[in-house]
Amino acid sequence: MKFCYPRFSAAAHRLAFLAITIAMISVVTPKASADLPRAVEGIPVPSLAPMLEKVTPAVVNISTEGHVELKSNPLMNDPFFRRFFNVPDAPRERKTQSLGSGVIVDAARGLVLTNNHVIANADQISVRLTDGRRFSAKLVGSDPETDVAVIQIKASGLIGLPLADSDRLRVGDFVVAIGNPFGLGQTVTSGIVSALARSGLGITGYEDLIQTDASINPGNSGGALVNLRGELVGINTAIYSQSGGNIGIGFAIPMNMAEQVMEQLVKYGEISRGYLGAEMQNLDPDLAAAFGLEGHNGAVLVNILADSPAEQAGLRAGDVVTAVNGRRVRDAADLRNHIGLMRVGDPVELNILRDSKPLSVRARVGSREPAAAGASGGVRNPRLAGVSVADLDEDSPAFGRINGVVVTRVASGTPAFKAGLRAGDIILSVNREEVLDVQSFVAMVGRNKGQLLLGVMRGNRTAMMVIK
Repeated sequence: MKFCYPRFSAAAHRLAFLAITIAMISVVTPKASADLPRAVEGIPVPSLAPMLEKVTPAVVNISTEGHVELKSNPLMNDPFFRRFFNVPDAPRERKTQSLGSGVIVDAARGLVLTNNHVIANADQISVRLTDGRRFSAKLVGSDPETDVAVIQIKASGLIGLPLADSDRLRVGDFVVAIGNPFGLGQTVTSGIVSALARSGLGITGYEDLIQTDASINPGNSGGALVNLRGELVGINTAIYSQSGGNIGIGFAIPMNMAEQVMEQLVKYGEISRGYLGAEMQNLDPDLAAAFGLEGHNGAVLVNILADSPAEQAGLRAGDVVTAVNGRRVRDAADLRNHIGLMRVGDPVELNILRDSKPLSVRARVGSREPAAAGASGGVRNPRLAGVSVADLDEDSPAFGRINGVVVTRVASGTPAFKAGLRAGDIILSVNREEVLDVQSFVAMVGRNKGQLLLGVMRGNRTAMMVIK
């Protein structure tokens, strides 16, 4: 006996398989409800949704339009030169656009905290809320050194985020990053605090960054980093990536630092950085042992500058600063941050260890204006005509590590310019004699009437330069 089976096409076989699969799922799987269960067998299902419903309205999208001037050869600005060589007109500026994020920190006044690089060179700043409303924003103030900016919008019904004490963060704490990555619109990612007090990265002038593995991408800049209570712990500012996308290493400005900068920008519209006038270095384990100290948190003062606030307060070389206004000092960079974020004239209390004994010293933060000298300031050598120099200040990465003076200006066409000297160079020596400061530099070049052999540092490289 032969059995005859009906013949089906390949498409019919696929439809039959799909129908059987759906039937099996309907038998095995119970009917799903519209909402996910809030608890399973009495145990609550964890979710960030309740917290985010309160937090996300405070995070805004920012878009800007602006322009930047294009650099060109000075000859191109000469109309005669352009006509003579028939050089066509070229644009002297180009338009710029940027996308980023911001956080409403004061709903009553409409204050929004963001990054300086989000609004840099902006002629127009537009803010869009989660409810779809869009407003033009006014720049209150910005600080490139910390990459913090404050803008303001006039709107009703705003929601602001409460500010957290970022000093209480610990490695391993859960955090959520909220922003506008790649201009997609508001996006939420979660992770943990991977590290704290990151510095020396070259991202900003003053660094005490939170590192997190919560996904941060271009467009997240200026957005919120919040804890699980919905409090603002940091402002997302940068990523570490060779591809430009997230690889799990993002950085945020801690809220305590951002808040200090914000208060000055709101009150004064600018930042007036504090100055102590002391060269410092980290208290490493070897130094701690030499000083007879058990821990290695703090900054060692290695030189006190003359007529500085540090000298006037009675600080001495060898003092170990352990706290500023009651806040612990981790290392030299931390001490620099503490002082640099204070305003000129502010009182400061320093807890120090002197000969292993604790002391409290009161000082008043001074101005950071460096002493400067140029050709008209005492330099009596025609080979340095058009050259201005200044003492290294605490903002310089070389401060406290080397002696020398920084070149602040070199006039074009001068002997120094032709020899290759440029603004930003650090002069270490003159005719193999070490330069300590502006005063010693002026004396050296004044008594040398012949050619000058300069030891110059540019970036991380050192070279000798002859000025004839």
